Amino acid sequence: MTNRITSLFNIQYPIIQGGMVWCSGWKLAAAVSNAGGLGLIGAGSMHPDTFQEHIQKTKAATNKPFGVNVPLLYPEMDKIMDIIVNEGVKIVFTSAGSPKKWTPFLKKHGITVVHVVSSAFFAKKCEDTGVDAVVAEGFEAGGHNGREETTTMTLIPSVRKAIQLPLIAAGGIGSGESMLSAMILGADGVQMGTRFAISEESSAHINFKNSILQLGEGETKLALKKLAPTRLIKNQFFNQVNEAECRGASADEMKQLLGKGRAKSGMFEGDLEEGELEIGQVSALIDKIQTVSEIITQINKEYQNSLAQLKSDKYLF
Repeated sequence: MTNRITSLFNIQYPIIQGGMVWCSGWKLAAAVSNAGGLGLIGAGSMHPDTFQEHIQKTKAATNKPFGVNVPLLYPEMDKIMDIIVNEGVKIVFTSAGSPKKWTPFLKKHGITVVHVVSSAFFAKKCEDTGVDAVVAEGFEAGGHNGREETTTMTLIPSVRKAIQLPLIAAGGIGSGESMLSAMILGADGVQMGTRFAISEESSAHINFKNSILQLGEGETKLALKKLAPTRLIKNQFFNQVNEAECRGASADEMKQLLGKGRAKSGMFEGDLEEGELEIGQVSALIDKIQTVSEIITQINKEYQNSLAQLKSDKYLF
């Protein structure tokens, strides 16, 4: 398969792995890249020294293109950017902030820049800033979402109308069928978080992975809207957050409730009750832990089969 995304990143399939906190270490990034997609190291849960170590280990584990995901609200951004340049990283996905400050810096060093948005308005802002591509992430996603709660099926065609850049769809995508749907709506590729968070190579705790396998419809919900909207599994911590939000707790109170290390304790250390467990709605459709290679092979097969079925349907074509 060759299109604008595969050409931009020099990859085999237009499948990008989400740069998820506490899940996206070097093992996952290298495995996705080796399987023909684009692996991303998630810098959001790493101190600068740890981040640099994961880049170096990824370079040793794959000779394929890979990238990093950097939340722009990171407190040590100068150090992170210096590491990216010094280690020769060629692809950077930015999120959780404005790309205006750092995009010119990265482009000056020959780095391909992609920014994550949740609206057509911000997608256009990104295009004007000079990024190379945009990820449009819908309400279904597990990571940081837009407060407007726009679904992927609504968001992708809206963003496609607003920009000319290569477009990557994210949120609720975990199969070849959903990948084809996103591309019919105007996307050039897809980014998957949840599906890879539960892979064997993910650095997430096995307790967290097993809990995802048990989820059904409606067992995740968008929360923390006064801070950074995040989709959470319903557990004791979520119940505390939900109660506070329902009574109109302030942003400061929500920050105090969230505290420090809550996501680490949940996703990385396996505390299923008091930990913050971020995951997307598509988790309800996942019933087993697979290797990255198995996941990408399955997604590609599903995509090709669905495309062939559409082309052969006499009522559609």
